[in-house]
Amino acid sequence: MPKKRKRKRDDGHVDESWLLPYSDLLTLLLALFIVLFASSTIDEARFNQMSSVFNDIFDGGRGVMDSSSPTTVPVPQDDLGGENENSSYLEDQRSLGEIQDNLENYIAENELEGQFDTKLTEEGLLVTIRDSVLFSPGKAEIDHQYRELVEDIAKLLIFEKPRSIVVAGHTDNVPMQTGQYSSNWELSVMRAVNFLTIIAENKQVNPVAFSAKGYGEFRPIAKNDTEAGRAKNRRVEVLIQPLVFKDGSTTE
Repeated sequence: MPKKRKRKRDDGHVDESWLLPYSDLLTLLLALFIVLFASSTIDEARFNQMSSVFNDIFDGGRGVMDSSSPTTVPVPQDDLGGENENSSYLEDQRSLGEIQDNLENYIAENELEGQFDTKLTEEGLLVTIRDSVLFSPGKAEIDHQYRELVEDIAKLLIFEKPRSIVVAGHTDNVPMQTGQYSSNWELSVMRAVNFLTIIAENKQVNPVAFSAKGYGEFRPIAKNDTEAGRAKNRRVEVLIQPLVFKDGSTTE
């Protein structure tokens, strides 16, 4: 029986079976673009520019990317919720900024720049008042001459929607030299309480939203080894808290 001749391998033929058909490749590219478009925010001008580039690459003319306006891509409900939460937070931050502006105007009008300070923090709007414009050394009662100043501050703390407000007293680290208060801790608490008492006398203020704390010498903002540092540490802080926090949670 004659032997079958083996076919000679055609070395000139290149096996291209591994290549994707052109139409499948085009489909994959289009799908990739749609995914990228759906996961990002693109204005109309940028979309049209990208459309032109893709059309030139594919067939140099009109194609699937040509459109008078981009197709609306549905936004997942979770994304809408995130946007709403972020929008509420930003709106609340703008409101706190307006409150800060009102306080800054009051400070400027009364030439209190060296005694008052305001700062927006993650915890809210922090108003710092040096003890020298409120109290005599070692005393917790607000000086009569500064009572009107506290009453003015109360007017600035009246909001259409009540905010939680924390009044905190702070001292330096010099031990108490009088028998009226046994510690700086006690002095700081009573200063916060007396300040808050005058605030609450304004009938338009919601007392439920206020609270008082005393930290004594244990939360300094400057070193106590100089008189200037100790003067900074002797203070009353008023923290006006946000209605909406950065994570979208509220105080309600």
